[in-house]
Amino acid sequence: MFTFNPAFEAPTGSPIRELFKYLAQPGMISFAGGYPASDLFDREGLDAAASRASQHATLCLQYGPTDGLPVLKEQLAHLMARRGVSCTPQDMLATTGSQQGFDLLLRVMVAPGDVVLVEQPAYPATLQALTLQEADVVTIPVDQDGLDIDALAALLDSGTLRRAPKLLYTVPTFANPTGATLSFERRTALLKLAARHRFLIVEDDPYGDLRFTGAALPSLLALSEQVPGSRDWVVHFSSLSKIVAPGLRVGWMLAHAEILRRCVVAKQTVDLCSSPWTQAIAAEYLASGALERHLPRIVDAYAVKCRTLCDALEAQLAEQIAFHRPAGGMFVWARLKAGQNASDYLRACIERNVMFVPGVAFYKDNIDSSALRLSFAAPGIADIETGVQRMKQALEHF
Repeated sequence: MFTFNPAFEAPTGSPIRELFKYLAQPGMISFAGGYPASDLFDREGLDAAASRASQHATLCLQYGPTDGLPVLKEQLAHLMARRGVSCTPQDMLATTGSQQGFDLLLRVMVAPGDVVLVEQPAYPATLQALTLQEADVVTIPVDQDGLDIDALAALLDSGTLRRAPKLLYTVPTFANPTGATLSFERRTALLKLAARHRFLIVEDDPYGDLRFTGAALPSLLALSEQVPGSRDWVVHFSSLSKIVAPGLRVGWMLAHAEILRRCVVAKQTVDLCSSPWTQAIAAEYLASGALERHLPRIVDAYAVKCRTLCDALEAQLAEQIAFHRPAGGMFVWARLKAGQNASDYLRACIERNVMFVPGVAFYKDNIDSSALRLSFAAPGIADIETGVQRMKQALEHF
């Protein structure tokens, strides 16, 4: 009856959100969603910030500038400075979550058929957005140290790509889904490749502040200041969703001025502006120093949760499941050693009131059907231990 854009003829939704229906199952323990822990939200700090923001009714209740409230962007510039990035409020665009920023960038930069490089496994919403944009998606493998730069370099030098790539998407620090962190050497090499081959690096960095072991690494954007010719080729996305609250829907992007200008125009057609109310709350929260005071509590809690999950997996499932301990973030990437199908295993787990995300959700091609992602952020310690026990029971009867 209707004629749709070909990209939406048979669209597929988020494979992770498809699992949400099982959350209503009584007693369900979920390692599935990449949600921050609700009990770690700084409700008092956010309440105080909201109270202060409400004193400026015109600022927070009226339409705001498309590129973001100046008071928020000033605080975000200070936050980026603490992360080693030299920038001004004029260098950034405030977005409704970092996912909106990525969507705007694709609309501005990628035409149907353009080659886009993506680390694999990758965040499903990224693959979904690229599919709807009709990009020619080419995957690059990752290992426990992140993106395989040697494989990328070989591909770029091989001449086998149909077109020169427009951009490469990566989560270099505590990646979703693998939890991997790109090494310093690989970061430097990636920046050099981007400058030489003239493609954009899209750095998605929502988890970088959630490090609980090891030395911090500079973001690709921060490091680009030390790699000649690379700064203009980095588009950086970040968000308050994982370190403050996803309900604020506050994200931001930093990019070359010509890219930002076009993204602002694209955003005007989407939502005119991100919510000034939540922007104002975020600005007050950051200005008060509440994030610096509260963030260590989140990091410490996630460190304990991650250790609890990994210790339980080693104690109960070491013979059946292989995994790598992350140094931060929210995820553990695992694999069934005997090669069983993780989607079939999930069904057995759901029967025992525990669930995770099968790895197939994170692949475009060359799918590892035995892989799975476990998120330790949201469940409590007791639930993590019980959840692994249930996974063991499910595997014994699988």
